[in-house]
Amino acid sequence: MNSLSERLTRGSASAPAQVDHARRLVADWQLLADLSFADLTLWVPLPTGAWWCVAQVRPLTAPTSQPEDLVGSELEGPAAEPFLVAHREGRPVTEGEPDWSGSTPRRREVVPVRHDGVVVAVLARDTNLAVTRSPSTLELTYLDIAADLCLMVSAGTFPPEKPLDAELSPRVGDGLVRLDADGRAVYASPNALSAYRRLGVTGDVVGADLARLTRDAAVDRVAGEAVSAGIRAAVAGRFPDPMDVDSVGATLLVRALPLQAPGAEEGALVLVRDVTDVRRRDRALLTKDATIREIHHRVKNNLQTVAALLRLQARRMTEPAAREALEESVRRVSSIAVVHETLAGSREDVVDVDDVLDRVLPMLGDLTSVGPAARTRRVGQFGELPAVAATPLVLVVTELLHNAAEHAFPDGSPGSIELVAERDGDDLVVRVVDDGQGLPEGFDPSASEGLGLQIVRTLVASELGGSLAMTSPPSRPADGRTGTEVVLTLPGAGRLRR
Repeated sequence: MNSLSERLTRGSASAPAQVDHARRLVADWQLLADLSFADLTLWVPLPTGAWWCVAQVRPLTAPTSQPEDLVGSELEGPAAEPFLVAHREGRPVTEGEPDWSGSTPRRREVVPVRHDGVVVAVLARDTNLAVTRSPSTLELTYLDIAADLCLMVSAGTFPPEKPLDAELSPRVGDGLVRLDADGRAVYASPNALSAYRRLGVTGDVVGADLARLTRDAAVDRVAGEAVSAGIRAAVAGRFPDPMDVDSVGATLLVRALPLQAPGAEEGALVLVRDVTDVRRRDRALLTKDATIREIHHRVKNNLQTVAALLRLQARRMTEPAAREALEESVRRVSSIAVVHETLAGSREDVVDVDDVLDRVLPMLGDLTSVGPAARTRRVGQFGELPAVAATPLVLVVTELLHNAAEHAFPDGSPGSIELVAERDGDDLVVRVVDDGQGLPEGFDPSASEGLGLQIVRTLVASELGGSLAMTSPPSRPADGRTGTEVVLTLPGAGRLRR
């Protein structure tokens, strides 16, 4: 069982809501570990009576007390007694002497994890006693907030109902401000003070109404009001979403959490991170992305103009071979234009090949020139591929389809063409299969001088790094027709598929 959900289901957290609650706790518990200066492990009871560790996190603010990986281990007997008490009585358990038996002495506290009145798991906090700490204001504040959050875990009011992306959330070390029940800052860490200084705040942070202070520092009043409302919502007991606040010289990411532990003083916790450089890079990437999409749009327009000019020239040609050559060029240019049109509407440099082919196939007027009996259909999914692979692949496929329509049914007899996309491990296998007259005797595709096959061979070898094979199965006794199967294999394309 590798997933957290599966491990939780094996224990007591069997209901989907209970599993989801425990998963949200694990997603957000780095905050609790850092504030506690302690390792955290999550345990669930098994039907055998033992306790099973399903998740573990180590603090970033202190040396670990649990260097070994405990996930998957079981605990029973006297060592598991605090787990049983916390689970049965629904209260934190701190009784017992510290554990001096291992290489790292530690003290353990066990906290019940409650959801809708039911204890679904227990949380163990292990503090490394070998680390001597001075009782600084910062440390005492951290531990006080951690105690409040543990009581909220025990009461079922933490974590928040809405899942949080832990990678985007500010961490304890980025900057921390504790607020009282009136929303005034009673403590601000040195990093938080520095962050607010970069935001342009020159006065005292401690003692100030942080919601008003943050709003006044924002250059965008609407965004400032939103962040201010979020801080006040946290003081009132709600969990607002993290938000950015911009000033002239900096951007702060602000996350506010309520601190409303039973029997403790109410307030809120505000975490801040200076994300000025991150947001500047984000804006640069958005600008670059918009520029690239505009370039694709202009390339598409230019290719469509070229196709239109070639089409006009083809209509003036009296020589059939010259007209046919120009019409083939129109088809190839139009196929490339569709790829660029797709990229112009995408925010990523990937192409939905199935969407492109569904738009290109109706453009292949040559496929209908052999009569309505030559039907073409697509089977399977190509998926998304990087543009560097999608463009030559679309050209190769359109050439192969055109080649099949032109040569498989020269007498206008009924027939069909199938475009099949398959996965063979990490490889993408594309097959173009028709039920026409088959390949001429002695035909060698590698020696063919036809322009279409030359383009296909060049693109497959130099752009796609793949292989191409053309075969005709034994003829059918009924009509003597053999058909042709062209197999294009693209190694590793399966790994690139989105």
